[in-house]
Amino acid sequence: MISILLTSCVSKKNQTIKQNILTLKDSYCKAPFQYNYNNKLPSYNSDSILLANQKLKNVFSDQSILVLNALDNLDEVNEIMELKKDSSLSSQVKVLQLKMKINSKITIALTELDAVAAEFDCEGERVAQIGSYVDNLNDSRNNRLILYSIVAGAAASVAGGIVKNDSWSSAIDIAGGGLGAGFGLATLNPKGKKVEFIHQRNLLRDVWNEKLESPNFPPFIWYMYTEKKFSNRQDHSIVKNMKQRWLHYQFDDQQTAADQSVIFSDGGFYRAGDLQNRAAMLNQMQSATRTINQTINYLLLDLDKLIL
Repeated sequence: MISILLTSCVSKKNQTIKQNILTLKDSYCKAPFQYNYNNKLPSYNSDSILLANQKLKNVFSDQSILVLNALDNLDEVNEIMELKKDSSLSSQVKVLQLKMKINSKITIALTELDAVAAEFDCEGERVAQIGSYVDNLNDSRNNRLILYSIVAGAAASVAGGIVKNDSWSSAIDIAGGGLGAGFGLATLNPKGKKVEFIHQRNLLRDVWNEKLESPNFPPFIWYMYTEKKFSNRQDHSIVKNMKQRWLHYQFDDQQTAADQSVIFSDGGFYRAGDLQNRAAMLNQMQSATRTINQTINYLLLDLDKLIL
């Protein structure tokens, strides 16, 4: 009977491992093919851009002007402002054509935001899947140790009652108590089981390294991440602020530990705590990506004011 149960448990465990092999070794979240974006990034000299487009400030916010520059639509907006001085039908038609051209670029930017946010979401689900798997392994291990502790205590009690010699009875009680305590302490192992988790396409590494260019993000998105004018306080970029929060909350302000973390590598052996941190960081980047939609929304409102 015991042999059948053990065989059943091993079979179920092997089946679980096989089901998770794709999640462990490769990401199903990446796009089926790599699109070769134009690697030309917008200028980070935001003050010069705003100074050169002072006349747009009557209609557009600073952020909207910078987004228009990033989308390469400043010429169209300036032309619309000139055409608005002429009320002829041909001018009105031209204005609508230019607005369609701008809207086309905005639509592409919005779909890029959705695609990046979706990949962060998918990677977060992938990590959660493996995290649940590791948690189950740790729970099974702890349950076994608790059972062993109970069995050891019960066996010591029974043996102590059978043995009539006081010295031997005491020795058995002490040994049983020590064995039970050992099994109990083993359940307090803070690290627990680990699993090999691979992610050669590592979006979090690009954020942590904070380079001027990133091969894994569309240039427009990376510009929005790294231009400080698009953050709330505008003293640091979205990426810089995110890194500071990670360093403090995920790594307890330990810079060396953060730099060497498996989270920012091609992958490796993860414990439950590492998986929880990775999942949290992916979710935070997804939220940060979604908030860029607010900036695009404000631009659309400014454009409507210009056309009316």
